[in-house]
This record gives sequence, structure tokens and C-alpha cells, in this order.
Amino acid sequence: MYALFDDAGKFLAGRVMSEADSSMQIELDSGKRVKVKTANVLLRFDKPQPAELLSSAQAQAAGIDLDLAWEFAPEGEFGFADLARDYFSASAGPELQAGMLFRLFEAPHYFRRAGKGQFKKAPEDTVKAALLAIERKAQQAAQIEAWASELAAGQCPAPIAEQLYRILFRPDKNAPEYKAVVEAARRSQRAPLDLLKDAGAITSPYQFHWRRFLFEQFPKGHGFPPLEAPQIQDKLPLAAVQAFSIDDSQTTEIDDALSVTGLGSGSVVLGIHIAAPGLAITPDSAVDKVARERLSTVYMPGWKITMLPDAVVQAYTLDEGRDCPAVSLYVTLDEATLAVTATETRLERVPIAANLRHDQLDEVITEASLTGEALAEYPFAPELAFCFRLARHLKAAREVVRGKPELFNRPDYSFKLDGPGTEPQGDETVRITERRRGAPLDLVVSEAMILANSTWGGWLAELGVPGIYRSQASLAPGVKVRMGTKPAPHAGMGVAQYTWATSPLRRYTDLVNQWQIIACARHGRTAALAAPFKPKDATLFSVISAFDGAYSAYNGFQQAIERFWTMRWLAQNGVTELDAAVMKDGLVRAETLPLVFKALGCEPLARGTRVRVRVTGLDLLTLDVHASLLARLDDTTAGSDDADDGDEDEAPAASLSLAIDVADAEPPTAAS
Repeated sequence: MYALFDDAGKFLAGRVMSEADSSMQIELDSGKRVKVKTANVLLRFDKPQPAELLSSAQAQAAGIDLDLAWEFAPEGEFGFADLARDYFSASAGPELQAGMLFRLFEAPHYFRRAGKGQFKKAPEDTVKAALLAIERKAQQAAQIEAWASELAAGQCPAPIAEQLYRILFRPDKNAPEYKAVVEAARRSQRAPLDLLKDAGAITSPYQFHWRRFLFEQFPKGHGFPPLEAPQIQDKLPLAAVQAFSIDDSQTTEIDDALSVTGLGSGSVVLGIHIAAPGLAITPDSAVDKVARERLSTVYMPGWKITMLPDAVVQAYTLDEGRDCPAVSLYVTLDEATLAVTATETRLERVPIAANLRHDQLDEVITEASLTGEALAEYPFAPELAFCFRLARHLKAAREVVRGKPELFNRPDYSFKLDGPGTEPQGDETVRITERRRGAPLDLVVSEAMILANSTWGGWLAELGVPGIYRSQASLAPGVKVRMGTKPAPHAGMGVAQYTWATSPLRRYTDLVNQWQIIACARHGRTAALAAPFKPKDATLFSVISAFDGAYSAYNGFQQAIERFWTMRWLAQNGVTELDAAVMKDGLVRAETLPLVFKALGCEPLARGTRVRVRVTGLDLLTLDVHASLLARLDDTTAGSDDADDGDEDEAPAASLSLAIDVADAEPPTAAS
């Protein structure tokens, strides 16, 4: 005697060797003997042989019409053998019965399993819905197959091109477009990015980086809704100063300006004047919601996405020739010793006499002219000379606290694109100019802003008003700058506390801090009750969290797109050799360009070793520079630089990371 049984959803057949009350010993064709529960035995038969029965039953199952079988099936529960006799004939033998079992088992949308060998037909509506779903899956599988074939043949279907960034970076792995790319990559044994590029989905490396950034950070677009700049209601007094700002020529969001009064009197007052959008924009207003969503201006060569609409920026920016609302910090200093004798914060209108542009004046306003060693023929020469003297004094004092000097061994670089001044397309000619870090005008502005941010941070703490602070526990390697709501020392700056409050048109944290500072200026000792944000306010923590993520993403994009333009400069100028300094693990830093990359052959060289490398290839899509060691120039080892905020800047932009995974590939079938 033979028996057909269910082994965890798989049907097997063999010779019955022995039988007890609740189990059987069955020998399979392979010779293996298995113990089977009697309840799992579905069919007993004397002939044909087990292998022949299984083969014949599979063939019979393929010919069974499920619609007809469903019509024949009774309404209640039934056994497969009974339905076989109704469907075929009353004399249906083991092969036909087993064939019906196999067919019912593989069609759960028609027949539900009700027990071992027992079934119940599904309701008609369920069957129709299931058949429609199967048809849709079959059509989708056919579509996936067609798209995959097109991609493999070097053509990109329109639906895939439209979903390019979603497929690569934030895919829905059940979407047919994603499955088609995965299948095409698997079939052609190529990386998805290479496959899509060669299929024409990526026509411009620049647009690829730009559109990817917009997709990830501005999925709803980077345009602004219609917004009007709120009017400042305060009747602000006019300051008795003539202020000047120092910015780059492309700067439109002029946040800060300086003034100096009392020169030659023995007591000099330095005015640090910050644009005051916080006097008009209120928390949870329409403009605030836009600013809080963006959190910061995004900078890139030749273009930027501002935190606030241009009309709003122009209402509060410190343009020359205007009396501009400002939050002013006045620092009174002994002219001889530069000791601070008093500080005061005022809300006022400040006459902006000039917008100085450092890219136009850096060659004129030099250390020699500021210290009297050369002729100083430029506006505000006495005031700038005092500011420079004070800046060097403040920097030296901070370096005492830091425990070591700030080194500016690496230059900054400016990018200029030759074009009409509209949004870049990626084919513009790029010019890169070097600007030494710590230039006199830079030092004047940076030290004034550090003074304001640290002073206001201490004032907020003194009045019990929370703010958003930046702190760094030490200068030890790996100790990062943190943001929090309580004052703490900033080792990198060498100050007791440090806020961001001097760029309210460009950074949302600065706008939040400005609201708190305005409350202090208005209410003094009772400011904690009147400030928009109270101690332990959850909103402050959410702003910090959101800002950290957005600011990191924006900076990462800026670094990547500057790397793109640097590589474009190499290609445009036909540069194939570069002098560089070894960093670590084969990484080198170009001496005259903002470019860090790996160079084969530099792995064993000591940090600081000067080398000449040959550039053998540029991939503007992945931003990879391919290079190899050409010559070793010397063995001089340079000391490590101090980067801003104590963070190291020692790695090239991250290679392009995709969310698509070829390991997801499965043959597209109707059942998948």
C-alpha cells in the first residue's frame, strides 16, 4: 500500500511499511523512512507507483479549470476527493484525486483551506477581487520586464526618469520603477548609477547633484509663498553713530555692522549692530513658519537659497544710506588698555554709512595700513585701525584661554562663475581665487561677532533667560561642538559661553536668540517672564534638533558642490598635475585648491610630506578624483591645522551613496 501525505505544505508519497493507531512508517523512493502522523495522510492507494502518481497528478492539476471547479464545489466544506469525483467522474482514481488536491492547494483565492484535505470555496466577490489583483500583478510584471529590457538596451523609460531621485535615494521597493532598475542592473551586471547614466536618465552631473539636494531637502520646491515683511511697531530712537558693514560683494543678507565713537578721548565705544527682524517677525507667524522650515540660508558657488524671501530680507538688511532697525551691543573700552569697562544693549535705528566689501578692499586694507606702517586711504580708516587693534587683543586673550594659538595655515577659497547671474547650469566657466584665512578685515568682523555672541550669551544666563548655545568641552581630538539651551564653555573659541545671535537673517537659531535678547533689552530683570521661550521649553530643543540636521545637510551639499566646481576647474584648465600635502591613509590635500582626494602610492608617506600627483581621471557624478603619486617633493611635516569650532576638516566629500540595492533583485513574476 502507498500513501500521499502533507509534509509542512509539501506533498510526498511512499510505501507504507507499518501502521499504528496514530502514525505510519513510510519509505520514500529515496529509501529514506519517515514517521508520519495518520492525520497528515491524505490519500491511500495501491497503484500506480508513488513517483508515477505524483507526476501524473501534477499533469492533471495543470488542466483543471478553476472557474469550473469553483462552480462544481458545494457551499460548505468538502474534501478534495469528493470534488474530483464531481469534476471528473464518479470513478476518479488516485491520480485525478491527487491532481485536484494539488490544484486546490495552489489556488487559495478560489478555495480556502479548512483542514487536512478539506476546503471551502471563497465568496464570489473575493474571487473576483483576487483575480483582478492577479491580473494587475501580471501586468505590472510585464511592465517591469519591458522597462528592464529598455534600460539594459541603453534607453530610459520616461516613468523611471521622472522617479530618478526617489529610486536612487528614497525608494519604494515595491514600486515597479524601482524593481525595473534593480532587475536591469542584475541582468546587465552593472551598477544602477552607471546603468541609468548610460541610459540617458542623467544628462548633467551638476543638475544631478542640485536636483538630488532639492529632492532631499526641499521636496515641495524652494520657492516662497506670497509673504509680506511685517512692519516694526516700536518707535526706535536714532543712534548717534555712523556704522559700516564688511561683507563680500555677493552678500545681500547684511546682518551686522560696526561703529566706533570716542577715539582719542581715552574711552572708546565699539558698537556691534545686528539687523533686527526679531522686532517685527513673531514666533508662529507666517514668516516665522517659513524660516523655521528652512532653518538656514543654503550657500553654493553662484547661487543661494535664502532662509527668508528677498522682500523680507530687504526690509531688515543693513543697507547703506538707511537708518536700519538693529539690536546693538555697545562695548565701552579703555582706549589704552582695551579693557572692557561697560556693556549695554539697545533697540534702535542705526545709520548705515557704508557697506564695505572685503573682496574689493582686501588688497587696500592691509595689516600695514591698519597699524600705521603704510598710508591708509579708505573710508573709516581710524575706526578700522582701532577695530583691528582690538581684534588682535581679543584673539590673544582667547588664545590664552584656549591654551594654544589659533592657526590659519589653510586659505579660504572664493568661487566665481562667469555667467548671467541666474541659477547655474553646470557648464559655466569657474574661477577660484585664494584668500588667506585671518585676513585683517576677516579678523575684525569675526572677533566683533565672537565678542557679541559671548557677551549676549552671558547676559541671557545672568537674567535667567534660556537661549541656544554652542559649546565644546575641550580641544581634544574627537570632542565635537554641541548645541544646547544652557551656557557652557566653548574650548575652540576660548570663551565662557557662546551663542549664535549675529546672523538672524541667515540662521534660524540666531533669530530665536534675538527674540530672547530683545526681551532682555525690553524687560531687564523680569525678562524671563516675558521672553518667548521659557526654561526647559520643548520648542527650543526641537529647534536645536532640526537645525543640527538641516545645517549639516546644507554644509554637506555646499562642500560637495564646491568640490564639483573645483573638479570642473581642473577639467576646464587642463590641469593634470597638482602639488599636495599628505594627510593620512593615502589622502592628500591640494596646496592651491580646496580639494582633498586619494592618491595611489601615498599610503606609506608621513603626514605633511609634500608630493606631486598626477590626476588620471575625474568623475563629476560621484565626485571621485583618481590620482597617483608622481614625485615626492620633500619630507617636511606640517603641524595640524585648527579648524573652525575645533572640528577637523580632513576628508573629501562623501562618495555618492545610493539607497538602491541590487541585492533586492528578484525575477518579476505575477506572484512577486
